Amino acid sequence: MFRLPSPSDLGMDLRYALRAVRKDWRLFVFAVLIVGLGTGACTAIYSLLSPLMVRDLPFADSERLVWIANDGEGGMSAVTSRTSNLRDFRAESRAFEGITGYFAFFDYQTYNLVGDGEPERLVGVDVAQDFLDVLGVPVAHGRNFDDEEGVWGGRKAMILSHDFWVRRFAADPSVVGTALTLNGTPTEVVGVLPQSFDFAATFVPHTRVDFLLPFPISDETDLWGNTLSMIGRLAPGVSVEKAQGDLEAVIAGLSEADPDRWGLGAVVTGLQDRIASPFRAAGLLLAGAALVVMLIVCVNLSNLLLARGKRRAEEMAVRSALGAPRNRLIRQLLAESLVLSIAGSALGLVIAVAATRFVATNPALEVPLLRTAAVDTTTLLFAAGLSLVVTLLVGLLPALQVTRREASVFNEAGRGLSAGRGSTRLREGLVIAEVAMACILLVFGGLLLKSFQRVLDNDLGFRADELVRWQINTERRFETPEDSNAYYGELVRRVEAVPGVERVALTDAAPLGRNRTWGVGVPGVEYNGSSTVGAFPHLVDASYFGTMEIPLLRGRVFTADDTGDRETVAVLNQTAANVLFRGEEALGRTFLIGGEQEVRVVGVVEDVLHRSLEDGAGLQMYLPMTQVPDFRTVDLVVRSTLPASTLARDVQNAIRAYDPALPAREYQAFSAVVERSVSPRRLTLELLGSFAATALVLAILGIYGVLSFAVSERVREIGIRMALGETHGAVLARVIGKSLALAAVGLGIGVAGSIAVARWSASLLYQVRPTDPSTFALMAALLLGVSAVAGLVPAWRAARTDLATVLKAGG
Repeated sequence: MFRLPSPSDLGMDLRYALRAVRKDWRLFVFAVLIVGLGTGACTAIYSLLSPLMVRDLPFADSERLVWIANDGEGGMSAVTSRTSNLRDFRAESRAFEGITGYFAFFDYQTYNLVGDGEPERLVGVDVAQDFLDVLGVPVAHGRNFDDEEGVWGGRKAMILSHDFWVRRFAADPSVVGTALTLNGTPTEVVGVLPQSFDFAATFVPHTRVDFLLPFPISDETDLWGNTLSMIGRLAPGVSVEKAQGDLEAVIAGLSEADPDRWGLGAVVTGLQDRIASPFRAAGLLLAGAALVVMLIVCVNLSNLLLARGKRRAEEMAVRSALGAPRNRLIRQLLAESLVLSIAGSALGLVIAVAATRFVATNPALEVPLLRTAAVDTTTLLFAAGLSLVVTLLVGLLPALQVTRREASVFNEAGRGLSAGRGSTRLREGLVIAEVAMACILLVFGGLLLKSFQRVLDNDLGFRADELVRWQINTERRFETPEDSNAYYGELVRRVEAVPGVERVALTDAAPLGRNRTWGVGVPGVEYNGSSTVGAFPHLVDASYFGTMEIPLLRGRVFTADDTGDRETVAVLNQTAANVLFRGEEALGRTFLIGGEQEVRVVGVVEDVLHRSLEDGAGLQMYLPMTQVPDFRTVDLVVRSTLPASTLARDVQNAIRAYDPALPAREYQAFSAVVERSVSPRRLTLELLGSFAATALVLAILGIYGVLSFAVSERVREIGIRMALGETHGAVLARVIGKSLALAAVGLGIGVAGSIAVARWSASLLYQVRPTDPSTFALMAALLLGVSAVAGLVPAWRAARTDLATVLKAGG
């Protein structure tokens, strides 16, 4: 009759397991390494994906939060909304408990903090007054914005981010109520955000945010056009679909009341879906890869314990003959698995913590909420549970097999036979399975690597190496455009005088950064039913094209003569010239910006990748800063062969000498900008590549283990065959052939699986077919090659078998 074991029995089982571990410690250490590797990989992936795809967003009732985008396609100007939309949606919609928003183009302006110490450049985000209330984020210290601060021309106020509060003010609560001087204007600190809410990590992972400012929802800001990113909180019981229908009805009513109103549109999606959707396919792929590695770990561990079971069979048979019940034997073998589980999970946690910290703190990666990833209590339970389930389930089959063989083990030992064919086929089947899984990871890793290389091979349209940029924002107020031009012109001359500097230029929107659009068009021409088409504007100085080394195709670039009292001119990229003028010659022709300002084309330049390395160049127009001074901050771009750190020191000194109030400490090499633009793809590639390498190593160990065990079991047979005339070469060929046969079967299964996985994940590939033959051939050759190497050592040992020594050992 079954009964639960007593505490004393469990204690005895545990002590027995520890003795067994000490007796066979080499195997135990190897098994712990395998379990720790698999557990660490799965736990790290769980930790990294958890903030984005598992945990709720750090907001109250976050499942009710939605993203409300405009219905346009293209740059930020097409998906953002006018503030009048927010105002009217609030008044007319009944599906929302609240609707709020933030100024989407906040990175076009920065703030200089002056006072004690060196001036510092800060980044602030303008948010609607009820932004924190709608999100459900309470301030940690102080208060939210009030009515006098949330209006046009209202009282200046700011709420500090937690990180900035800790970094600049050492987490001193008394800073609330004081005033900081931003761009020469005293601004009261009214609150501090909680540590749980990181605006940048959630909404703009490519930058940092130091504080929030109140953004007025007013007629004045409505004149700015589409500038607002909107977020809504659904009323209780309202679905996303119902909210979508509600806003469509509101928009229809607003359009009927004002047929000339532009910029109306609303597409409602869950906020978490909106944040996670660009990364969901990659996240699922990495989770699947981690699972495959864990399965390979299980296979290797099973093979290890099955091979060990042959040696333990005699021990179990003796103990059974002395009266030990079978369930007691199974329990004691599982106790050994439990000890293995505890040690493996401990090692796995160390690996997971190191990997998670390394990835989460990498400043080059632009993944939402990634910096909040950590190994927390939930992750600890996940790791411990995973390791326990794996080792106990994997240990159960060998335990059942070992304890079932006690009746025949003495006969087998007496005959000196190898293990049964069933056991051998099982171990070989497990090896085939892990080769197949390793093949899937290797093939898709190869496809991603090829895609990544294709992305990096894209022509940027400019030369990024040897370029360094500073973002410049002065608190000075210029009375005339000429004063502004003189100020920035002198700054450029000061930096040009720095030894080692070759070229210097200014722009308000360097490549691979901002992506606002302006409506442009040629009178009388329609573009898909509209009189305008969106183009990316760049305000630049006369030195910009030479400094960036953007090739001029036709016409000319800007000169010092392109001033405000001359005709407004523009340089178009090749795509814009073709689209605006329908393939006709653009030089000398005019077009309109915003339906009003007439601009003449004086040059056409090569396309420059503006949004990312994977998107097309789009329509781009360059305007002289001296003619269109529509900028708040500028990028100072410097070309030099000097190391960035050396250049930075000298340029910073020149900037401080010219204007001590200008922050100059922060700079960025353009090579880092390029790296950042491909960071999600690089992260996926690096993690999948590490999994594929791990799977390959484990597959090699699996093949090696099976063949080594087979050779040790059949050593007498091999010796006899050699005594009867079989050559060393024949023995080598037979064992290596067995290795290649196992690999070939696994490879065939793996190729079929790889095709299915690659087609499912085709969205992650760039200019590479899911069935790319060269990648499949290369990975197949790699697997077969390492399989042959894995079989070489057992084959060599088999070929050196000496019959006399074998017979003497067999007694």
